[in-house]
Amino acid sequence: MKATLITGASSGIGEGFARRLAAEGHNLVLVARSEKALHELCDELMLKHDIMAHYVVLDLAEPNADLTLVKETERHGLEIDWLINNAGFGSVGDFAKLDLDHELQMIELNIAALVAVTHAYLQKMRERGEGTIINVSSAAGFQPIPFMATYAATKAFVTSFSEAIAEENRPFGIQVLALCPGSTKTNFFAASKIDRPIQVKGQQTVEQVVDTAMGAVAAKRTKVVSGLANKVGAFLGTYVPTFISRRVMASTLRSRFQKGGSQPL
Repeated sequence: MKATLITGASSGIGEGFARRLAAEGHNLVLVARSEKALHELCDELMLKHDIMAHYVVLDLAEPNADLTLVKETERHGLEIDWLINNAGFGSVGDFAKLDLDHELQMIELNIAALVAVTHAYLQKMRERGEGTIINVSSAAGFQPIPFMATYAATKAFVTSFSEAIAEENRPFGIQVLALCPGSTKTNFFAASKIDRPIQVKGQQTVEQVVDTAMGAVAAKRTKVVSGLANKVGAFLGTYVPTFISRRVMASTLRSRFQKGGSQPL
């Protein structure tokens, strides 16, 4: 049975993809750490859309989580033809004062787990000659961002990695998209244990981000930035010298996260 696998599916953008794709008739495999939220979402979507929805409670940052996930989908006879790597979290603050374990766990989830899960399902997609992969990156990945140093760097990796494997796999009938949203109305800051979130005007809704992604898939794009303001920011991040953009960001945030000596985590 063909199915779409979505990581970080219990809330936010992951949940948004689940709702949109269930409405379009996709069978689902939803992955996250929150069993209650996954169970309730699967039950709701199966009843509403007459699809199959299976959930896997799993911390993708744990060793060999990708192997556990593959075994679970194979055990249920599920053929993953869409993969949406959405699981991830961030941090905000003076890097020297942030909790190191939290930063390393972020790298493990945002980068290593995404690479491992992509690798696991990409090979089967190649054998079938079709597949769609959406890797949720961020507009933050277009430039170094002081006081979001690790998070922005992980998302720069995700975008670069996604664009590279998109070209590698184009001859095999597989589409890979790097989705780069900006600030979105989700529980991102709470899930990332950030108690002093950066307030951004003009936040997008989850539905707007998912709409952007689905339009980009239909247009066979390899990268898309969601939201006009974020597109402008990504353009400036790409073409304005980084010594200018990073100093502007640093001057904006330093008084909040460094001079006061407080830790946001």
